[in-house]
Amino acid sequence: MKILLKNILAVLPEGEKDTVKETDIYIEGSRIAAIGAKPEGFMPEKVIDGKDRLAIPGLVNCHTHSYMSFMRNVADDLSFMDWLFGSIDPIEQKMTDEDTYWGACLAIIEMMKSGTTCFNDMQMNIHQTTRAVKESGMRGVVSRGLVGNGNDEGGQMRLRQAYEERDAARDCSRLSFMLGPHAPYTCDEAYMRIVSQEAQKNHMGIHVHLSESESEIAQIKEKYGCSPIEMAERNGLFEGRAIAAHCVQVTDRDLDILKAKNVSVVTNPASNMKLGNGFAPVPAMLEKGINVCLGTDGAASNNSLNMFHELSLLTLVHKGVKRTPQCISAQEGLRIATINGAKALGLGEEIGSLEVGKKADIAILNLNTPSLTPRNNLIAGLCYSANGSEVETVIIDGKITMEGRKVLTLDEELVYKKVNETITRMGLDKKEY
Repeated sequence: MKILLKNILAVLPEGEKDTVKETDIYIEGSRIAAIGAKPEGFMPEKVIDGKDRLAIPGLVNCHTHSYMSFMRNVADDLSFMDWLFGSIDPIEQKMTDEDTYWGACLAIIEMMKSGTTCFNDMQMNIHQTTRAVKESGMRGVVSRGLVGNGNDEGGQMRLRQAYEERDAARDCSRLSFMLGPHAPYTCDEAYMRIVSQEAQKNHMGIHVHLSESESEIAQIKEKYGCSPIEMAERNGLFEGRAIAAHCVQVTDRDLDILKAKNVSVVTNPASNMKLGNGFAPVPAMLEKGINVCLGTDGAASNNSLNMFHELSLLTLVHKGVKRTPQCISAQEGLRIATINGAKALGLGEEIGSLEVGKKADIAILNLNTPSLTPRNNLIAGLCYSANGSEVETVIIDGKITMEGRKVLTLDEELVYKKVNETITRMGLDKKEY
């Protein structure tokens, strides 16, 4: 399909910064065909009037667990290990494939309505997130969460499932895959080495939780005599492209490893705050030249999947912690939420910025809203005043997936109904809070 975004304000890259300019954006098939001058012979099948609208590159949520959206607001105000093993794990043991499918659908609706066009997911029930991605038109990078000890059957079974899911989704260009060793406290060193070798053999990246909580740090130090990041490095997880979620509790040595191995770090400010884990030292990471990107984590610990909320926290929290108002500027924050995430996922040449030849993954915001009025510095507005409700239209892979805030690819009412049925079946609606 040929789409024209006519006379629209757009966030466009200009060197190391972004700028806002009024322009025309021409979309043909899945890609941006031109920005500004009309391509010869271009006849749009659909014209979107850009008056009072702002086009931005779709946000990239670099770490989440989409199936967890049905666990929103069920395990709050708990320590990290109590939250994970006392509340979330028992629910996960009860959930069915259908539960995880509807949870993923709910997550995709929430993300799409707040401007996310690509997400990096770690999940447990194969084929369900991929099914939701295929049906919704969303772009997804999927990892089957891997847990194992040495060459045990459970760990090998999960690896087989990861490959089965990857192979079954070859017909969808919007899906790609990584291997997801869950964390140092659920994967021993021998299993990490197995996963690392598999990743290198199959040319797949690694998606792993690292150094999230003080209890994790203490446990790994006692058991292995090192930090979680040192453990991951010495067992090969960083030999190829790797994404490390959280990295809250890190040493100077850890930061040196992350930089030397070109590991991308996903900061998840809301989840890390809510679980009392602290803040990743993002300013120090950026100073070292580490690629930092942004994620929500799952709705069980956030409790939303709204990247505008994360972007606001990212650009505010560190100013307060460092007592420096220039710390993590709006310009830096927006790039962390877009092109940095795309690079981390190996998609930097395809998405993450509005450029000719890249995939047409675009969120269009209505500027006639209190949060973006007046239109002074709109890049600052995206970080400090926007809340996601301004997102009106979403285009992914050149297809309109949401228009007038109505998701066109999923039945929202059916998704809400099915998720509520899951909650009732599990008895979570009768739980005392």
